[in-house]
Amino acid sequence: MMICELDAPMKSNNYQPMNRKTTPLYSFNTFLFFLMLLVLPSTGLLFAQTITPQRLPYDKICAGGPHPNDPNRIFNEFQAKFKILGFDPSMTFEIELSDPNGSFSKPIATIPLSPLPGTDPDTATDKTLTFAIPTNLVGSDKYELRVKSGSGIVSSSFTIFGSSNIKSLPVYFKSYSGSFFINEAKDIISFCSGSSVTLTVYNPTPTVPNSSPANFPQLKYLWYKDNVLIPGQSTSSLTVNTVGVYYVELNYGPCSDFNNSSQSVTVSSGSGSNASVTSSLGNPFCSSAKTTLTATAGNSYIWKKGGAVIPQATSQTYQTDVAGLYTCDIDFGGCKATVSIDLKTNSTITASGNVVAEGETLSIDQGDKLTVTATTIASNPTYQWYRNDVEIAGANQSTLDITVSGNYKAVVSGCAMSFNVNYSSVIDFNVPKIPNIVTPNNDGVNDTWIIPDEYSNTKTPVTILNSFGEIVFETVDYDNSNGWPQTNIEIKSFNPVYYFIITPNGGSAKKGSITLLK
Repeated sequence: MMICELDAPMKSNNYQPMNRKTTPLYSFNTFLFFLMLLVLPSTGLLFAQTITPQRLPYDKICAGGPHPNDPNRIFNEFQAKFKILGFDPSMTFEIELSDPNGSFSKPIATIPLSPLPGTDPDTATDKTLTFAIPTNLVGSDKYELRVKSGSGIVSSSFTIFGSSNIKSLPVYFKSYSGSFFINEAKDIISFCSGSSVTLTVYNPTPTVPNSSPANFPQLKYLWYKDNVLIPGQSTSSLTVNTVGVYYVELNYGPCSDFNNSSQSVTVSSGSGSNASVTSSLGNPFCSSAKTTLTATAGNSYIWKKGGAVIPQATSQTYQTDVAGLYTCDIDFGGCKATVSIDLKTNSTITASGNVVAEGETLSIDQGDKLTVTATTIASNPTYQWYRNDVEIAGANQSTLDITVSGNYKAVVSGCAMSFNVNYSSVIDFNVPKIPNIVTPNNDGVNDTWIIPDEYSNTKTPVTILNSFGEIVFETVDYDNSNGWPQTNIEIKSFNPVYYFIITPNGGSAKKGSITLLK
């Protein structure tokens, strides 16, 4: 049996002995090669996780206005598409906003929404996210958007519609939409020479958020003077020291709307030395219509009549139909002025030597006479008197004798003045039965036919006939204070006899005679 050594070569005639060396089964390089084969697949999978934003279908985000499909909703829904590679199918993603300057050092989270109708379904590589922006976002033109995975991997910023490399875009939420007021809703304001005045967004109801943009502190503004933008002014107030016309708009950048602006305010300057007050109907004026007193424009006003403050008269204007001395204290913002006007009427009415004011109530004892007189500065005046808006026949002179209460009016050359007459003492006309004797001799006793109260001023028809059966008086509402006879009846050699018919509502007629005695 032959035994051979595996590591010993067979000898031959040409065999040359060599130094003997042992070769290991695996070299170190071979080990590294196999190690790389094991590790590289997992390392390649790790570095292959990518998020690639697609171009946005818009170049700005304007949220907060009315929804185009539902007027009861606020529009705030946007979409962004992106591609992914190497992520587990269960991985979640979200859209992030940069800060207003475009930095992601402190990113702003958006609000995830359900997919919009018609949105393409997601695939393993193509994704669409629907989102809303925060309602308290500070508007800016330099925002950027990116995608962030649930594992913390972020994408580069989206590029915007219509560009290949622009990544910043305006993002605004319209917290307030519509017009609003400044300067407490007043259209004018003034300041004294050498000083200034502040215009501020008006906020009368701070507990009602949508009542004023001042309730949203994140909003910015654009102030204008004489339709020219004032640079660098973006807050809700503006201090001015030059005259002009000012207004302000909400600054929503490219999302701005001219409808989101205030009224115009005229700012004037003065010392108060040229202040005055005027009457719209002139002075004197016709008190048949109210005249408007207007003071020089200022910041606040206090009106007085005869030195007494008129309650709640704090506007630049005051309407009146009453003559008198009116004054107005005007505050111009640091300096003040007092202006006055001695307002007179074209015509006046006097009673017992005293001027009767428009709408004044005069008193008269029943059975007495009150004489009123109208005076006017009109040339060739005309007169007509009325009682309870009914023309008094024959009352076309400057003087009228009044014996009956009522509402009286004098129209003098087209200018009307009204006043009232009431009884200060009233005669008791309540007689127990219908009288049949009247003594019309103007002695103040039994001069007219006085009937029981149940028939007087109760819509009861009353008819009086003479001895020939002719109707001499007829009414459906007999008034004892202005009873029959209303004119003098001449009584000659015999006492005339008249006949009455009183027809109570729902009752039988009352009939009888009336004899007139001297």
